[in-house]
Amino acid sequence: QVFTFNTVEIKVQPSVKVKNGDPMSIVCHADISKSADFQLKHNFTIFKDGKLVFMTVSDKGDAQYEISTARSSDTGDYECTVEAGRKTKSSNSLHVWVTGMTKPILTAEKKEVLEGEVVKLRCELPEEVPPLYFFFRKIKMNSTPKEKYVYELYRNFSVVEFSVEEGDNILQFDCYGKRIVKLEYETSEHSNKTLVTVREPFIKPTLNVKPSSNITEGDRIQLECSTVVARMRDIEIILQKNKTILNSVRDEKLLRYSAVATLEDSGEYLCKVEQGRASKTTKLNVVVAELFPAPILATSASKLDENKELTLSCSISGFRKANFSILRRSSNGDIWLKNSRNLTMKVNVNDTGSYICKAEVKGIVKTSKPVRINVYAPVSKPTLSIVGGLPEVVLGKPLQLICRSVMGTPPITFTFYKGNEVKKIVINDTYATFLDENIRQNDKRGYKCDARNNHSSGMKASNILNITVIGNLGSIPYGEVEDGSETAFLCSVKEGSWPIHFRIFRKTDREVLLFEKSENADRVMWRKEAMNSQDTGTYYCMASNRANVDVKSHPITISVILASWQKGVIAAFVLIPIAGAVTLALWWFLCKKKKAKGRSMEMSGSALATNLTSEKLTRQHNDGDYYSGSGYIEDSENHMKSTDESKGPDLESAEVEYTEVEVSTLDPHR
Repeated sequence: QVFTFNTVEIKVQPSVKVKNGDPMSIVCHADISKSADFQLKHNFTIFKDGKLVFMTVSDKGDAQYEISTARSSDTGDYECTVEAGRKTKSSNSLHVWVTGMTKPILTAEKKEVLEGEVVKLRCELPEEVPPLYFFFRKIKMNSTPKEKYVYELYRNFSVVEFSVEEGDNILQFDCYGKRIVKLEYETSEHSNKTLVTVREPFIKPTLNVKPSSNITEGDRIQLECSTVVARMRDIEIILQKNKTILNSVRDEKLLRYSAVATLEDSGEYLCKVEQGRASKTTKLNVVVAELFPAPILATSASKLDENKELTLSCSISGFRKANFSILRRSSNGDIWLKNSRNLTMKVNVNDTGSYICKAEVKGIVKTSKPVRINVYAPVSKPTLSIVGGLPEVVLGKPLQLICRSVMGTPPITFTFYKGNEVKKIVINDTYATFLDENIRQNDKRGYKCDARNNHSSGMKASNILNITVIGNLGSIPYGEVEDGSETAFLCSVKEGSWPIHFRIFRKTDREVLLFEKSENADRVMWRKEAMNSQDTGTYYCMASNRANVDVKSHPITISVILASWQKGVIAAFVLIPIAGAVTLALWWFLCKKKKAKGRSMEMSGSALATNLTSEKLTRQHNDGDYYSGSGYIEDSENHMKSTDESKGPDLESAEVEYTEVEVSTLDPHR
């Protein structure tokens, strides 16, 4: 009994898209090949979205899952698995969509409510499977419905509350639901409409004012706000103007407010009655006529020198009968000065401030606009100094100056000068600063500043401040120095405030500090008594003062050479051997010349003998006789020998003479 699964298929009848409420069937079919005709039991299992929904055993190759009334909850992915003879095979997944949703059911907790209360609603989608969206609507006559929605992840119902507001009489509510299928929204039909009746807990308040018209400043006005309530508990009446609460009562039906009318009392008043969440309001506009205009404070001058007279005068346009007073404003409250229309006083700097006057008629007090009075003390002579206090500055570095005036009423205008050139103008209270960013070598112009304010005395100038500039540095000597000699090094600065700290260095493969000294001078000299070859190198010096910035000189190179006596000793040691060598060479040359002179005499005698011999040979040749040369040489030698022997003692005692020897080339034919 051999078999094999060919395919396992799943399908839905009548189609994969089924209308909500219609019947549908999920059919699973197994296609099996057998080696013979034998009975085979099939275990059919149907899953929806991975969950088991149907299971059966059959001898046939088909199984059917019947759903008599399809609901949207039946929407999902279906899959069929068939097991037979220890073999199992599954179908592909099939998506079934049950279109449409069940109609939601809406219920209200109360059918009748008071203004300020809430209506609690419950909307349910039976036979629907979450997650679901619930939408609630509050419908009022002649207005757009108000809507709320709730997303329910685990329930097929939801509950919301709607507040009942002023003016709500008869309300209707409904709801509907939504779900997402294959990334699309599907919406249910709307629920039944639920009717809710609203009752007023109290009537709209009434707001009145007395007198009702022709209210003038100084009149007493009275406002009354009242209402009718169903129950007094927790009732509250509030009177407001420009969001400011003027008065309020609780658990009463009437509110009264009284005041003396002023122009500021003109405006819109609001009466509000509250109970729980319920609220009703009434508005009333009140106009108060002006009794007299605000006073005007005039001044003889707004800017004065100290110890000058100031006159203040208060008046009302077109109105003279009033009680006047003049005051000065203060952070701790206005300071009374005089109950009068006019005030004259001698002022000092402490009188600077704002002044007002007040006028009273029939209990109505009005205040003028404030007038600013500035009293100025003259500025004192300013002092100009360097920030940090040091009267010097390093070349190329910034210089910051401060100009300060101890006395004088601010604001003070400070002006900085470099020479006669205006560099900066600053307005401040007591001081100002100026930054000269780059001091050059030729900056020898003095600095000064002046200060002035609104006092009639005018401008005050500081003393001229001269700044000391540390200039370039140099040192001497330079060049070649004899070994053992004394050498002086001079380090100097062009300008600089004393004391100045000098240091001299030698630089070879490393820097060596040779000399260090502080002097109340612009130069220092250091003497080195005996220079030697190790002192050869590059020298430079550095100078600094209280500016605490080192200034370095240009380097100089010192070469230590031999002294004159050292050169003489070296020359002696070198020339004596040379002189000996020259003497020896001369002796050798003279000896050689002596021998050369003897040889020359022999050559002279030989030449004479040769001539004689030639002449003799010629004659003999002519005579037919022949002599060999050996006889001549022998005779010649004997001749020379006899000559030398005869001259022996004289030649040895003779002085050496120098002569030029010219050797003639012999004729080869001779």
